Amino acid sequence: MRIVDMRVRTVAIPTHAKLRHNTGVHPGYFIRTILELVTDEGIVGLGEVGGGDQRGAFERLRPRIIGADPFRLELLKLKTLRAIYYLSNDRLYAAIEMACLDIQGKALGRPMSDLLGGRVREAVPFIAYLFWRYDRPGGGDDRTAEDMADQCQELNETLGVSAMKLKAGVLDPTEEARVLELCRDRFGAEYRLRIDPNGGWSVPTAVRIGRRLEAVAPEWFEDPAWGLVGNAAVRAQVRIPIATNMYPAKFDDLGPAIRMDAVDIVLTDLHYWQGPRGVKDLAAVCRTFGLGVAMHSGVEFGVELAAMLHTAATIPEMTTAGDAHYHYLTDDIIAGGKMTYQDGAIAVPTGPGLGVELDPEKMDKYERHFEQVGDYYARFHVDERKPEWLPTGF
Repeated sequence: MRIVDMRVRTVAIPTHAKLRHNTGVHPGYFIRTILELVTDEGIVGLGEVGGGDQRGAFERLRPRIIGADPFRLELLKLKTLRAIYYLSNDRLYAAIEMACLDIQGKALGRPMSDLLGGRVREAVPFIAYLFWRYDRPGGGDDRTAEDMADQCQELNETLGVSAMKLKAGVLDPTEEARVLELCRDRFGAEYRLRIDPNGGWSVPTAVRIGRRLEAVAPEWFEDPAWGLVGNAAVRAQVRIPIATNMYPAKFDDLGPAIRMDAVDIVLTDLHYWQGPRGVKDLAAVCRTFGLGVAMHSGVEFGVELAAMLHTAATIPEMTTAGDAHYHYLTDDIIAGGKMTYQDGAIAVPTGPGLGVELDPEKMDKYERHFEQVGDYYARFHVDERKPEWLPTGF
């Protein structure tokens, strides 16, 4: 079997609100680039990647992809992941591997999870991912901790989730700490709490807020300060496990992070860690060194969400709820529409390969929408209400 064609399209789907974070705002839509690899047997494999419009980046790799055997993933990794020594193609390779595993599964008549060792669970739980919102449903903005606790309660009632994470680093850290305190009061001792300032706080601020939050026993404190050194400094002074999706976020930094005692839980991502098979490699290292592992979200649509579900379902230690921005999407590009939550979890697709297919009409619709709204990664999430604002730390 050979790959004989590659189709790449960038799409944008509206979200229910504009989502704030410590470097700007998701401006009312998410962007993904969708990859289709076509084989000489007529099988089409699907992949997906974020980071804005990636069509040109894939086109540069076309000569290294066309003619490749989709079962020879190590060779494809060498040809694409390390194609140019000064460029990192981790994100792109992950989408390529995703599509090749989809092809393999379709050729064999087996779900992708079977190619990764077989699932140990039939559904994967996800969190209530809380962002400070502009233009939220019904109007208005989130301004207080009470607004965020109300959002958490709504998601608890509508999705059945039993864990939350606050995307922090937006308002005063004390107000953000109050969100977790209110949620602990509302939902009780078993509800899982997390906070993530994305490395935007100084070490003294992260230590001060972390010590305050020890009373509500968060599941973890994610990227409280900048870099491996910052996380290690906070970890040494706060009695909350330290999680990360930033340091380390690649294999090059994993060894130093372990030696520095910088992290307790690694939030793995298909794109940071070289695809589903790379995530399995990471899980093995975490198992060896006694680190926890959980699933990170990169504002994925249904293609990548399916790959995340298949991957997470095969990792025994991945017992805690994964991240997902999915509940903010108004629609999806996959046939049948958005995947559904049941008691806070989404079922792993059972069909061959990824178990999902593209909806041609939705692809056309959201490709046109992307052309209308543009690539916000070119401006990197500029807050139009505060165009000169930059993260300054606290």
